[in-house]
Amino acid sequence: MNSSAAVVAFISGTAINTWVMAYGARRLLNVRFSLFRTVVAGALGQGVASPIITALIGDLGDRREVTPLLWFVCLGFACALLVSMTALVLWEAFVPTGTVPSPLSWLGGLRSRIARARRYRRISFIFLRHGLGPYLRGRAKPTPRTARSFTHALEQGGVVFVKLGQVLSTRRDVLPAEFVRELGRLQDRATPVPWPEIERVLRWELGDPDEVFASFDRTPLAAASIAQVHAATLRSGEEVVVKIQRPGVRDVVERDLDIVGRLARSLHDRAGWARSFGVVDLADGFATALREELDFRVEARNMASVAATARGGDVVIPRPYDDLCTSRVLVMQRLDGVALSKAGPRIDARGVDRTKLANTLLDTVLRQIVLDGVFHADPHPGNILLLDDGRLGLIDFGSVGRLDAELRSGLQRMLIAMNRGDAVAVTDAFLEFTARPDELDEQALARALGAFMARHLGPGTTPDMAMFTDLFRLVARFDLAVPAEIAAVFRALATLEGGLTELAPGFGIVQEAQAFGETYLRERLRPASLQEAASDELVSLMPMLRKLPRRIDRIAAAAEAGRLTMNIRLFADEADRRTVTGLLQQVLLTVLASTAGVMAVMLLGLDDGPAMTPDVSLFQFFGYCGLVISSVLSLRVLAVIFRR
Repeated sequence: MNSSAAVVAFISGTAINTWVMAYGARRLLNVRFSLFRTVVAGALGQGVASPIITALIGDLGDRREVTPLLWFVCLGFACALLVSMTALVLWEAFVPTGTVPSPLSWLGGLRSRIARARRYRRISFIFLRHGLGPYLRGRAKPTPRTARSFTHALEQGGVVFVKLGQVLSTRRDVLPAEFVRELGRLQDRATPVPWPEIERVLRWELGDPDEVFASFDRTPLAAASIAQVHAATLRSGEEVVVKIQRPGVRDVVERDLDIVGRLARSLHDRAGWARSFGVVDLADGFATALREELDFRVEARNMASVAATARGGDVVIPRPYDDLCTSRVLVMQRLDGVALSKAGPRIDARGVDRTKLANTLLDTVLRQIVLDGVFHADPHPGNILLLDDGRLGLIDFGSVGRLDAELRSGLQRMLIAMNRGDAVAVTDAFLEFTARPDELDEQALARALGAFMARHLGPGTTPDMAMFTDLFRLVARFDLAVPAEIAAVFRALATLEGGLTELAPGFGIVQEAQAFGETYLRERLRPASLQEAASDELVSLMPMLRKLPRRIDRIAAAAEAGRLTMNIRLFADEADRRTVTGLLQQVLLTVLASTAGVMAVMLLGLDDGPAMTPDVSLFQFFGYCGLVISSVLSLRVLAVIFRR
């Protein structure tokens, strides 16, 4: 019994000492570490505490006076604490926080990690089998043959990689033309899911389908990699389309998105061409968009937003049934028609004016972009329907772009300036919605934009989609960063161009967009529009104008009386104060550590003074304490440096 009590007491004492060491080391460093690292460092300090204290007490010889004994025990404990702090700092220096998962989190997700490792191995094998190994390791530069191999590898990779290829195919601003061309051939097709599995999803989300729908066609109208679409009729007699997410696709997407992110970070670290393309930002934006696409409630809201801005009835937006829409099921109004990619025979049979349809579609999308700020970001021919009544319909609103008022205003000013041929105004408008580098030659940029406009928009020229490629090359040359929202605009226009060319061969999207700009310019210059704009500006300026005379009078009176002063508040911003405070603290700690170290060395060199042990004087003991203090302060500075 006494033996068991002794074991329990020993374990309890060891645990308490370990906790004290861990807590003290983290508090003195003033930096948060993971629980695993803190506990290991505390255990290391606890492990060396007893030998250090024993060695120090041994210096007392046969004199075991209480006061020196307590001081040497405290010094030994401080040295052990210093060992814990050193372990944490060195760990952070060689293995920074976040580079290696914590063993606790690693064990918690062991099963998912094994599945991800298998998937990662399979994806890696696919890429290596297509000869992409040297490019992934950064040892070679991409070629046209690489583009074909990359496209085939993505096609075999599955849903996420096909979607990634489709998104990349629209990024002419970052990818070479051969990659854009090859990736544009990717198609999102999938084998339909058997009805029993689809029925389970419906029952889980909406209940018994027989109670919700009067009829439900079990044969899908279309099947894609994320969802498939069925025709149905509600109890009220309304014909609807039901979009149902494929079972288990969410887990597959999340696992593959993690792999895409890891591949992007690996390429960013290894390959210069990947850093120039900004693969990490591309991967992050793609993951965000795809996760939104997995939530059909987002698509329902997108549909309602675009429908709210629709003008006239030339282009129809289906209406979602909000009470029947969930994250995995979307019920919307059925549009009777055929996809534009398959509508050629029907258009010819009816004698429909193809150019008029193309103009209507382009005008709708441009108004969504320039005027409304909410637009369909993926208007490919499969998402555009030719309805039975001759109108057009838009479907699949999983990808919708949004522009705030500032971005729309910049686009509008750039459009007006291009119509006037004013390169300086185009430059000013362009810089309003692009992230400019610290050193930018605006004059050179204005000249480059002027040359660009003369080449593509001058008299006698026929603008085409090649102008977008030249524009993005110009952006890259001046290190300008196009926001994701503006990139979505160019993506939508590039995608729309394929459908318009298929609908009306020879249709010039750039010329028609230029005509739209002229029409919009005329609308902006109408007397009623100018009066409305002036009224809005006057209303916004009225509060300032009302206060302006009184403020001018105060400034003039103060200047006349010789009392005019100016107060400038330095570091008014909280972030600036935190930065300066942190720097001052680091400098102060460094000075104190150096001072304590110098004083400790000087004290250790003194042989005089009261003797604590036969070999150690009081001054030398103070010197040892000074070394501990200097080491603690130095480690605190290093911990902050390594964590940054």
